Amino acid sequence: MSPASLAVARVVPASPARHPDQVRIAALSVAIALNLAVLLAALRPLPAPLSVPRAAPALPLHWIVPEPTPPVPPPAVPRPLPPKPHPVAAPRPLPAPPVAAPVRLSDEGSQAAPPVTEPTLAPPGDAVVAPAPVETSLAYRAAPLRYPPVAVRQRLEGTVLLRVLVDEQGRPVEVQVEQSSGHALLDRSAREQVLAGWRFEPAMAQGHAVRAWARVPVTFLLRQL
Repeated sequence: MSPASLAVARVVPASPARHPDQVRIAALSVAIALNLAVLLAALRPLPAPLSVPRAAPALPLHWIVPEPTPPVPPPAVPRPLPPKPHPVAAPRPLPAPPVAAPVRLSDEGSQAAPPVTEPTLAPPGDAVVAPAPVETSLAYRAAPLRYPPVAVRQRLEGTVLLRVLVDEQGRPVEVQVEQSSGHALLDRSAREQVLAGWRFEPAMAQGHAVRAWARVPVTFLLRQL
């Protein structure tokens, strides 16, 4: 065999065009594959929806205030028992001395004299002893009374009870405030005026003038000015 014939013999004839059934089969295979993919995608379980937690409602806040601690009471201090009173013998009541009549201002600046009470003296003994001043009421010889100007401006009123020691000539030698008027100014003025310018009838005992104590009230009244 010649080389030319060999060359011809080795020539492979061209392949014929594809058959239409093969194309259809390929298209159906692709369609089936797509449907299977869609079916698988549809049958795949869906993921659970995400649940957003709701915010819990705000609760009202209540502040708890602690109760104040009560103060500690101070320790009780026992009170001392009062001392037992000792029985005291009641003093004997003394006889009330006579009281002179109240002194009232007159238009002439003097007062009317109260009645004189004759003092009683003890009978004389062998020894000569000066009798002690007696308590009595005395008449006034002169009892000038001047209202203190300061007391007039301050509208002070009241009655001062004085205890006056009168000598044998009827002159006051000692004056004590026995009961205050409630105003020191009136008390001091009454004492000074009685001691300086008042004169009394001296007390008499057995026909002789003696010293005597007398209670003399001095009244200051604005309506008598």
